[in-house]
Parts: sequence; C-alpha cells; structure tokens
Amino acid sequence: MKQILHIISSPRTEVSASRKLGNSVIEKIQEKYPGSIVKERDLTKNLIPLLEEIHINTFFSPAESHSPEQQLINTYSENLISELQESDIIVIDSPMYNFSVPATLRAYFDFTSRAGYTFKYDENGPQGLLNDKKLYIAFTSGNIYSEGPYQVYDSNVPYIKNVFGFYGVKDVSVFRAEGLAIPGVMESSLQKAIESILID
Repeated sequence: MKQILHIISSPRTEVSASRKLGNSVIEKIQEKYPGSIVKERDLTKNLIPLLEEIHINTFFSPAESHSPEQQLINTYSENLISELQESDIIVIDSPMYNFSVPATLRAYFDFTSRAGYTFKYDENGPQGLLNDKKLYIAFTSGNIYSEGPYQVYDSNVPYIKNVFGFYGVKDVSVFRAEGLAIPGVMESSLQKAIESILID
C-alpha cells in the first residue's frame, strides 16, 4: 500500500487532457499497489495566493516572531509540505501554458520550497529532504516539445524536475501527450500516452 499525492494544476475540468492523463497514472498505480490511499490536491480549488511580501517575510523569519496573520500563512505552507512529506508517490498533472507550468503550480512551489522542510543547507551545500519519493509527471501540450525545433521552449517538465530534484526527488517518470493541437496527431496523442504508462 502506498500514500499517493495527486497534484492537479489545470483550471480546465472535464475536457482537461492533463487531468485525464494524471487520472490514468493514478489508476495504474492503484492497480500495482492495491489499497493505496490517494490524497488529491487540486490547485484550482482554494487557490494558493501569489507570493507577496508578507509571505516572504514569514518564510524567512522565526516562528516565535510571527504575527497572527503570519502564523496562519506558516501553518498553511506547512500543511502543503506535510502532504509531500507523507507521500510515497507524487503525481503531477501539468499542461504546457505559455512554455511553462500553470500559475497554480508555480504558486504551489513558492509555498513548498522552504529551507528546513523540503531542503536544507549544510557544509556541502543544498541537500534535498524528500529523497525517498517517486514522482510521475503527466505532461500535455498543444505542440511537440520533447523533440524537434520546439524542444528548447519547454520550461515545464525541466522546471518541475529541477524543483523536485532540489527537494531530493531523483526518481522521476514523465508521460507525455503532445501535439494536442496538431491535426493528424491530436486524435491519438492522449490515448497513446495513456497506453505508454508503466509503473516501476
């Protein structure tokens, strides 16, 4: 049995390809690990706020100095981080928006990238604190970014890998449904991506 954290970032619902791909990844994991518990963090519900000065001041000051408002901010951030810490497997649905991740996912990283929680610094430099996790990325895009002339524009998958790599997560698998806006490709891209899912 595994603890699974499913992070959803697309504001689209029924028609969202990334949600469909991510749900298929979850289903495959549950097939391999019956009885697993899935915690869903839909970033489009109860939106994480964009980073402001009070958030930065909270994250970089000792808890005993926090105002009541900062205490709420710190607790909210800690709750998000606890979900990561308690999970064995993390699944992120991430559609390509303007060459990068949705703003919802970026805001999530701003609230979970905290020294002493997801990483630390020692005499050897930064060290990740989530080393025992497995990450699956369900990536979708209108064009093709895994190869060809548009590969250089992919600031989505590399960014997620870099963030989680900094957290110590090195075991990463990516499933891609690309070309969803290209006639002749779009008709079968999502189904092919779903069929490619292998859980290791």
